[in-house]
Amino acid sequence: MGKRRTKRILLFLLLIIIIICTKMISAWASEPGKYEILIDVEMSELYLFENKKYIKTYPCSAGKSATPSPVGTWTIVSKGKWGEGFGGHWMGLDVPWGTFGIHGTKHSGLIGRNRSHGCIRMENSKVSELYEMLPIGTKVVIVNGVYGAFETGFRMLESGMYGSDIKEVQKRLQELGFLEGMSDGKFGKETEKAVEKYCKANNLPVRKTITIELQKHMGFELID
Repeated sequence: MGKRRTKRILLFLLLIIIIICTKMISAWASEPGKYEILIDVEMSELYLFENKKYIKTYPCSAGKSATPSPVGTWTIVSKGKWGEGFGGHWMGLDVPWGTFGIHGTKHSGLIGRNRSHGCIRMENSKVSELYEMLPIGTKVVIVNGVYGAFETGFRMLESGMYGSDIKEVQKRLQELGFLEGMSDGKFGKETEKAVEKYCKANNLPVRKTITIELQKHMGFELID
């Protein structure tokens, strides 16, 4: 009886150790810092990194020129199993100027062509794979072109538009004391007023749009 009882105790302790180790491995696998994502809009590809090492490439589709994907460094802040046009899975990003995320699609034939409204679309089976792998808190870097926030070059900016380049211009207007509102990447009334103030202060023709020449006047240069 003594040996049998000792054996049962040892087996019980072994089971406890296995459960604890399993939980530790599971927790480690879901750490936000373990995985990182790099999305190249120009190449229509999503790259997965694990512990800073490249693991896999997935084909994807980003936003068209009129509704660009948000260039910058973001974080996955929400996850959900959305149906309809989202292909069953959604991973939302903390972009300040709109609702953007990584999701599936019912138009898989368009994968590889940038035709979305700004979100990153993937094949449903592929996004399902990432969904199970990536925890909330995962870093997602989106790039397009060689000019950082200005992507492939300067563009004419006007009210109603959004993007990383607008956010950079807003930051500059804040630094110069012309913009009091947030630098949220959305070109609205407050940004229009700030542009008018900037033009008046610099003896420039007053305008509400931010032309390429005006961006250069503010000191922006395209450096790759």
